[in-house]
Amino acid sequence: MRPEKIMVFTQKEEEFAGLLMSLGIKRNIAKVLVYLASIPEATSREIERGTDLRQPEVSIAMHRLIKEGWVESRESKAESKGRPVKIYRLSRPIGEIVDAIEEEKRTEAEKQRDIMQRLRTITTQSEDATSRG
Repeated sequence: MRPEKIMVFTQKEEEFAGLLMSLGIKRNIAKVLVYLASIPEATSREIERGTDLRQPEVSIAMHRLIKEGWVESRESKAESKGRPVKIYRLSRPIGEIVDAIEEEKRTEAEKQRDIMQRLRTITTQSEDATSRG
């Protein structure tokens, strides 16, 4: 057996993941993002161990992160027989990803504000109609 180095979250990385989750980013996605931001690249297995997530959780997170264009993968031949190993890395700097999240949240907030303004308009119109009637 060969020795293996397993990366674990620091206090700062735990806080980073927590902040992402408080913005509505799913736990598994936040943890994978933070993990990949701290290293050049990693296999699924390394991500599982380093984030304390199960294989299906990592797989779901990867699917979403690749779809967003934030993570890319490549295949590497396994050391022994078997299927190639996928290796993942961020496709953009973490700062750009945070900027994209901020823009998405800003757009969501604007939509919510527009809905509230429309509700106020309808409420006012209903009250006016009631008071006249």
